Amino acid sequence: MNPTSAFPVGTILGYPRIGPNRELKRAVESFWAGRIDAEALERTASELRAATRARLAGLGLDPTNAAIPESFSFYDQVLDAALTVGAVPERFSSLLGADGRVDLAGAFTIARGAGDLAPLEMTKWFDSNYHYLVPEIGESTPFALADDRVIEQFREGLAEGYVTRPVIVGPVTFLLLSKAADGASEGFAPIDRLEALLPVYAELLQRLAAAGAPWVQLDEPALVSETFDVPRATVLAAIERSTAVLSAVSDRPSIFVAAPYGALGDALPVLADSGVEAVGVDLIRGGLPDSSPGLASKTVVAGVIDGHNVWRGDLVAAADLLASAAQRFPQLAVSTSTSLLHVPHDVSVETKLDPRLRSWLAFADQKVDQIAVLARGLTRGRASIADELTAASAALDDRLAAPGVVDAAIRARTAALAPADFTRDDYQERATAQEQALGLPFLPTTTIGSFPQTGDIRRARAQRVAGTLDEEAYVATMRAEIGRVVALQEDLGIDVVVHGEPERNDMVQYFAEHLDGFAVTEHGWVQSYGSRCTRPSILWGDVSRPAPITVEWSAYTQSLTTKPVKGMLTGPVTILAWSFVRDDQPLAETANQVALALRDEIADLERAGIRIIQVDEPALRELLPLRRADQGRYLDWSVGSFRLATAGVRAETQIHTHLCYSEFGVVIDAIRRLDADVTSIEAARSRMEVVSDIRASGFDHGIGPGVYDIHSPRVPSVAEVTALLEIALEGIPQRQVWVNPDCGLKTRGYEETVASLANIVEATRAVRARVGATG
Repeated sequence: MNPTSAFPVGTILGYPRIGPNRELKRAVESFWAGRIDAEALERTASELRAATRARLAGLGLDPTNAAIPESFSFYDQVLDAALTVGAVPERFSSLLGADGRVDLAGAFTIARGAGDLAPLEMTKWFDSNYHYLVPEIGESTPFALADDRVIEQFREGLAEGYVTRPVIVGPVTFLLLSKAADGASEGFAPIDRLEALLPVYAELLQRLAAAGAPWVQLDEPALVSETFDVPRATVLAAIERSTAVLSAVSDRPSIFVAAPYGALGDALPVLADSGVEAVGVDLIRGGLPDSSPGLASKTVVAGVIDGHNVWRGDLVAAADLLASAAQRFPQLAVSTSTSLLHVPHDVSVETKLDPRLRSWLAFADQKVDQIAVLARGLTRGRASIADELTAASAALDDRLAAPGVVDAAIRARTAALAPADFTRDDYQERATAQEQALGLPFLPTTTIGSFPQTGDIRRARAQRVAGTLDEEAYVATMRAEIGRVVALQEDLGIDVVVHGEPERNDMVQYFAEHLDGFAVTEHGWVQSYGSRCTRPSILWGDVSRPAPITVEWSAYTQSLTTKPVKGMLTGPVTILAWSFVRDDQPLAETANQVALALRDEIADLERAGIRIIQVDEPALRELLPLRRADQGRYLDWSVGSFRLATAGVRAETQIHTHLCYSEFGVVIDAIRRLDADVTSIEAARSRMEVVSDIRASGFDHGIGPGVYDIHSPRVPSVAEVTALLEIALEGIPQRQVWVNPDCGLKTRGYEETVASLANIVEATRAVRARVGATG
């Protein structure tokens, strides 16, 4: 092994990779569209990485001692790990070059699919709003060091004068996040392949050392989670074996195992007794752990600045926590609790935010600055950062005292809630009333809500914001698009119509712009998956609805058609999950405030004659705590907030909800407790894997397992949709099944959307005819 260099006193676990102006997103999408070639895309990425290194060094991270992480990815870090170790599913074998490597175009094909090649599944990354691609591992999946990008990027930094720290998903987390490939034996789990995988990681470590890397970061967040199907003892044995093998590698960098998103718990002693040189602990989510004898010889990297949220850190509390940690751990460093992948780049560019609110916030760059301050305090003493501590405390005090943070009328309304506010009529009675009121056919077809947003629509919204398009012209433009979308659905033969949401920039931001207690940013983009970026709103105060939000649009849509129209709302849990939420009160209290605002909106929709109302909760699974002991309490308040929003309607009003990438089986009891009349879920990319969970659970409400993977540009054929519907009908009673895409169609183009929906309707009619039903 190389002589161990000291771990940097201050560091971060990762940094946003999309670019401060979404340079990577634009370049990647230009490559997909054929406007630039691979060389141009690589050049943009290289320039972005260089700018990131320089920026982080300028903010105070040591450029010479591995303080700057190399955490770049073109699409997804788990896909990168799969390509690095050669774990490419057999159906993509044609993408392999003579050297066994997949080029950029091939990597994007694995991520997005093409033609008959279905992409890897996608699901949430722990309890964040980031989504990763799920590797497929079989009993004979070959492993080999097939991609050296992580080495090339370290060398790239070295050539610029930076000694950085390569970051890769660790072997245990990689296998736990994988799924068993089709055809694997019953009982097989990818973690069973650990012994075959470790030599590849060992070779990677040796090659990084040969390139001059003093440290490598292995991300092992799976160690803090109890949500995997394998026994906890298997996880602990795996990390014990992994660290034993990798720490014994000759001529390797020092190893830093980072385990963010929660407390390490019983995994900490295993890491303490291992041969790795540094262990990261998330003190924001996990609290200060007890000391362990083995940690005396290791650097404990204390995550005391929240990488999950945007609030300016309480530096006094952080400094106190570090002081306590220093008494337990003789070698201490300071870091963010997680990668800064989850927050925007720089709050200083948000010039349209209220300056007072802006002073309460810290985006990625400000968090790096906070790390540099705390690191200076560790090395030079607390007195050296006295001014920074005072300024941080003043901002915190100002935030707590600001008008609107607490609204007495809102607090009184939530305090007066009673059990009846959370309860609807019996489901069977509702189902009968809705059948009579709606008159829908067997296998009713619908979409999830949004339709493709054209350049004209986006421009009209932007011009309205800029003041160059007056309200009358804007409304006329939106109504014209709604009319087009309604006519299209009627021509296709879709049974339940939506208005397409042309007026909405984002399913959460749109509501945030119309609710008190929220603020929105101009440049606060965060990667959700691949090139998909969102701008999470900032929930800073008590929440209320000053006026109706969606009623006018839905009522206008219903005036255009005799078919039932779905009113479209975003649910309270998803609004919280996809916003940066205040951290000064329990989430349950905030959720109920949002739910009451939505309850008022639902009442107005019902009065306007809207007979179906969808309240989307795609993030229900995302906020599920990683520790089982905490999950019951979360599910109670999250389910309660949905019911509070929806329980005030009449029996004949049909409530829908939607969940995507939600691992339905994990929260099926909670979904049943939502008591929605119809639940639509992601199912196409996994080819209806959820059906077995639905069947086993006895779920008896309406269910729409998706038949069109909208996260891929592929158009599903009639035969493909038919096959998916037949799988669904084999496991779910016919009376329950709805037909719909996996998710909204906003990110797709009209040509592929129309072709896909036409195929869905044709397949549905064929299945109806085959089972003897009439439509």
